[in-house]
Amino acid sequence: MFTLTELAAQLGHALQQKSAQVTTAESCTGGGIAEAITRVAGSSAWFEAGFVTYSNRQKTSQLRVPEHLFSEVGAVSREVVEAMTRGAQAASGARYAVAVSGVAGPGGGSPEKPVGTVWLAWACDDERYSRRFLFDGDRQAVREQSVKAALVGLIRLATGENPIEG
Repeated sequence: MFTLTELAAQLGHALQQKSAQVTTAESCTGGGIAEAITRVAGSSAWFEAGFVTYSNRQKTSQLRVPEHLFSEVGAVSREVVEAMTRGAQAASGARYAVAVSGVAGPGGGSPEKPVGTVWLAWACDDERYSRRFLFDGDRQAVREQSVKAALVGLIRLATGENPIEG
């Protein structure tokens, strides 16, 4: 089991091999993915920017997520996280991106999207992959699992694998 710092270092190595950079677009993790990445000395060579867009308004303002998606499918959805990756790539110029939106709890869940529901999306250039997770535990546990899943998916994508398999 790798620590978040070890995963971030693996990601950095993979991205440096490609001379590529990554950007993050985060909601429920509140910048946790970017924080894990920037624990690694020298990450400025491969980490371009991090966006913490907690409100729907900021997802639209900073990342150009179409406003109609929130009423049609909700902020915690495949469509929104994929739009977040596109917006983060466009704003930062990074080749790779990850986005996360979820219900970390303890409140805010619904029968359709219970606490622990998290959508992640990964992108490389114009390719997008997304996956819904249902994590167990309290707010901190859901957030930590989300950060780990985000990093693992980025490593898989940067090494030529499908980030949603495995």
